[in-house]
Amino acid sequence: MNKQEYIFVAGNRGMVGSAIIRLLKKRKYQNILAPSRAELDLTDQQAVQNFFSNNRIDRVILAAAKVGGIYANSAYPAEFIYSNLSIQSNVIHQAWKAGVNNLLFLGSSCIYPKFCPQPIQETHLLTGKLEPTNAPYAVAKIAGLIMCESYNRQYGTCYFSVMPTNLYGPGDNYQLENCHVIPAMIRKFHLAKLAYEGDLKGIQRDQALYGPIPEDTCRAIGYVAGTGVLDRTFTPKVILWGTGAPRREFLHVDDMAQACLHMMHVDPFYFSNDHLSYINIGYGSDITIKEVADLISNVVGFRGDVIYDDTKPDGASHKLLDSSKSALLGWKPSINLKSGLTNTYESYKMGGTKPQNEYG
Repeated sequence: MNKQEYIFVAGNRGMVGSAIIRLLKKRKYQNILAPSRAELDLTDQQAVQNFFSNNRIDRVILAAAKVGGIYANSAYPAEFIYSNLSIQSNVIHQAWKAGVNNLLFLGSSCIYPKFCPQPIQETHLLTGKLEPTNAPYAVAKIAGLIMCESYNRQYGTCYFSVMPTNLYGPGDNYQLENCHVIPAMIRKFHLAKLAYEGDLKGIQRDQALYGPIPEDTCRAIGYVAGTGVLDRTFTPKVILWGTGAPRREFLHVDDMAQACLHMMHVDPFYFSNDHLSYINIGYGSDITIKEVADLISNVVGFRGDVIYDDTKPDGASHKLLDSSKSALLGWKPSINLKSGLTNTYESYKMGGTKPQNEYG
């Protein structure tokens, strides 16, 4: 991988894609192709074909996906499977047709069975049933992984996949109806803090930056969105889904970007082996959702009540990746959770992480 290559980053406006772009620029890569969704709709087969035909491309980083948390996956399963299958199929196939030999595909740890042995190894793929709340998204990601393997076997390409654990960091999506757990917590704690301080303008600024505040969150902080009134007699609180007991592993997006570029420098010989065609990328340890909430509460500075709504789903009880293969290839994370959350919250307050388009 040299710095004169033409590198197409698909999904460059999303959290991972934008982190990869930042790192490529920091390392002085000269030829980065980063069209917006307005310039290139990755679900449009003809548009993707035209893009590959009209541009020199030496390497592809496929970070584009329609993503969301438990609510979004449950509410829009057809959109999740259709959009992601379309994006992957278009980009991978057109890359091969255009003679692009090197491609990195970003998968997800949700590809593994719900009741997987811990920590989860790459060999556990397809050994059991998926977590139902995100099965359509997971099936799409599994298809992308197997598609890369299939093109390698039939055409001799070097298309490999990285399976990240739960990611967080600058550039995340904070729309509460379809975001992941850490951005949801950051926004809920921030809004509750603003309400506790009586900062109506702060709440309105947050709403302008990150989208509407759902009704249940408005009730929790005593904010009447329709009239823009803040009830100062109400004690704001934070309501979180589930019991807080599930354990999760979290990785900062800048560590993920480092991992992606590290793997792209590895000798392609290693990825010709079926057991190395996809690799877990994790932090190496996990934490309960309640412990994450306590950390975020401290980072934000909210000291009020936190209520766990156990009528809402928890998802899988435990999910920790075995990242020993990536460690053997010389990569390890460097950002601990507390400092990563602090960095993420500072970016959030600055308004530097506005919601991106759904294909990131």
